[in-house]
Amino acid sequence: MTVSEMLAKNRRMYPDDAALIELKPSKRIRREITWKEFDERANRVANALIDRGIRKGDKVIHWMMNSISWLEAYFGIIRTGAWAVPLNFRFTSQDFKYCADIAEAKAIILGEEFTERVESIRSQLPTIKDYILVGQPLPKGMEDFEQVIGKSPPKPVEIELSDEDGCGLYFTSGTTGAPKPILLTHKNMECAAITENRHHYQKHDDNFILLPPLYHTGAKMHWFGSLIVGGRATLLTEISPQYIFEAVDKERGTIVWLLVPWAQDILTAMDRGELKKEEYDLSCWRLMHIGAQPVPPSLVKHWKQYFPDMQYDTNYGLSESTGPGCVHLGIENEHKVGAIGKAGFNWETRIVNDKGENVVQGEIGELLVRGNGVMKEYYKNPEKTAETIKNGWLYTGDMAREDSEGFIYLVDRKKDVVITGGENIYPVEVEDVLQQHTKIYDVGVIGIPDERLGEIALAIIDPKPGETLTEEEVNQFCEQNLPRYKRPRRIIFDKVPRNPTGKIEKPKLRQKYADLGG
Repeated sequence: MTVSEMLAKNRRMYPDDAALIELKPSKRIRREITWKEFDERANRVANALIDRGIRKGDKVIHWMMNSISWLEAYFGIIRTGAWAVPLNFRFTSQDFKYCADIAEAKAIILGEEFTERVESIRSQLPTIKDYILVGQPLPKGMEDFEQVIGKSPPKPVEIELSDEDGCGLYFTSGTTGAPKPILLTHKNMECAAITENRHHYQKHDDNFILLPPLYHTGAKMHWFGSLIVGGRATLLTEISPQYIFEAVDKERGTIVWLLVPWAQDILTAMDRGELKKEEYDLSCWRLMHIGAQPVPPSLVKHWKQYFPDMQYDTNYGLSESTGPGCVHLGIENEHKVGAIGKAGFNWETRIVNDKGENVVQGEIGELLVRGNGVMKEYYKNPEKTAETIKNGWLYTGDMAREDSEGFIYLVDRKKDVVITGGENIYPVEVEDVLQQHTKIYDVGVIGIPDERLGEIALAIIDPKPGETLTEEEVNQFCEQNLPRYKRPRRIIFDKVPRNPTGKIEKPKLRQKYADLGG
C-alpha cells in the first residue's frame, strides 16, 4: 500500500476526523482539515498538475515552509506518478538552480518566502513551465495555489503506481559538499510507515506534533507511522519550549520528535525556571524520541529527571534509508541509552572493516544496513550508487561498534575521524563527554592540521546562556573524564553551526578554523 493509498483509506474510514492541524502561535492562527478534505485537496493538486502536462516520471519541485499546504502539495504530486522534489528552506538561488537542473523539473510549487530567490534565477530555468505560488503577492507568470486547486476537480486520478516507481527526489542537506539527489520509491515510503508504526505503536487516536522541516526524510517519515492508522498530525510552525508545551497541552499531543538542540532548550528553560511543566497539562504526552544526530546520554538522563514516566526512543537513519528507523533503541531499552540500538523492524545490520568483512564484536567498523527502505539510487550518479550499495547493503559511512548484547553504538562519521599521532579520535565520543559539563550548551569537535602529530582535536564550545566558562575549566574537566590522547588540544568559544535537522555542519567549522592548524 503506497502512502497515497493510505491517505485514501483514511478518507474512507475516518472522513470527518481531524487529519492535520496547523499552528502559528505568535499570530494565534489555528487551521484544521479532516481526512476527507485532505484527500480531496491532494486530488485537486494532482488533477491541476495533470492538466498542466505533468506526467508519470516528471519532477515537480516543492519549496515551501511547513504547512498543511506542504502536505497537500506533496501527496498531490506523487498521485500524478511524478516525483516530488522537496527542497531545503535554507537553499540559495544557486542551490535551487543546481537542484532544478539535475531534476530537469517541469513545474514548481513554492511558498511566498521563496519568491525572491526563484525570481532572481527564473530566466535560467528553461525546463520549468509552471510556477504555482502558495501566498501573496503573486508575481507575473505565476499562478495562485488556492485558485488553481479551486478550479480543479476533487476526483481521484487514474494513475497506476507500482512499488518500484520513483516518487521522491530528496537532496541531502549538503553538510558534506554539494547536495546529492536520492531517489526514493513508493516501496521505500511504505517501509518507513510500517517500520515506524511497529516501533512506536501508533494508533488512530495519537496526535503527532510535527516540528522538523517536512522537506527532510525525518519527522514526516515518523508521522507516516500514524498515517497508516489514520493518526493526526499537528504542524507547529514556530518553535520554542513554550510553544511546544502549549501545543501538547491544547492539542493533546501524544508523540513529539525532537532534535537535540530543541530538547536542550526545553531543559535549559526548565532549569532556569522560565518554563514550568506544572503550568501545562502534559499527561497526554507518552513518547519523546530523538534522531538525526548523536544523542548525548546526559541529555536523556536529564530529560528523565523531569519526565520519569515518559517513553523515550533514539532513532538512527539516513536519507538513503528513507529516514529514521533502520536502527532504533526501542522504548523498552532505556537502560541502554547511549546506544543507537539494534536493527529496526524488517532491517538487518552489519559492522565491517575496509575489506567489507564483519569485524569482531566490540571492534569499530563501518555500519551497513539492509532493508526495503534502502534508496533506489543516487540519481544520475551510478558510480556513487555502486560505491554506496553493494549486494543490497547500504554503506552508511558511519563508524560504529556492537556490544555483547548486540546494541550498536555510533562512534563517528568515517570522514570525521581525527588521527593524532597514529591514534584514532572519534569526535562524537569527545562531544558526548563535553556535553556533560553543566556549563556547556553545545559543542563540536573537528581535526585541524598539526606539524608534529598530523592532526589534533579542536573543540568549539558554546556555553549555556548566562554562564561564564574558561579554557582552564574545560581542560580540568577533560583531564578528569578523557584519556590524554582524546583530549582536545585547542579550545575555541563560539557558536556551533547546525543544519535544520540538527547535524553539526563540520565542513563550515573546518573552513572557519583552517588557519589554526600548524
